[in-house]
Amino acid sequence: MTMSANLNLTAEDRAELFGGFDPDAHAAEAEQRWGGTEAWEDARRRSSSYTKEDWRRFMAEGAEITTRLSDALRSGAPADGDLAMDLAEEHRAHISRWCYECTYEIHRGLGEMYVSDPRFTSSLDATTPGLAAYLRTAITANAQRHHA
Repeated sequence: MTMSANLNLTAEDRAELFGGFDPDAHAAEAEQRWGGTEAWEDARRRSSSYTKEDWRRFMAEGAEITTRLSDALRSGAPADGDLAMDLAEEHRAHISRWCYECTYEIHRGLGEMYVSDPRFTSSLDATTPGLAAYLRTAITANAQRHHA
C-alpha cells in the first residue's frame, strides 16, 4: 500500500522529496486496491497532515532500514535468521508509525507484493540485487516467529 496522493506539499516539494516518482500517478490504482479499508483511511489521514520535514524523516528512516537490510543480505545473513527478522520487524514498525497499523498479515501481503509486482521488485533490487525476495522471506519468518 502506498501513501495517498493527498499530500500537503507543493509541486516543488514533491519533486525535491520524491524525485521522478509521482504519487499522483499511482493514487487511483492504490485506491482501487485498498480504498475503503481502515488502513487506507488511516494512511490518507496521516499523510495529509505531514509537513515536508515529516516526509524527510519518513523517507530517511525507511532508507536506513533498507540500507541495513541490504547490508544483511550482502553479509550472507540468512533471510530467516534473527538479524533479518529483526530488520523486518523494524520495517513493519516503521510502516505502523508513519502510515497505518501494519499487522503481520498486512506485512506478509506487502512482502508478497514486493516480489510479485515488478515495480516494487525492481525498486528494491536496484538497491541490492535479490533484496525484494530477501525482505519477503524475512517478513514471512518474522510473522511466523511472532505467531509462534
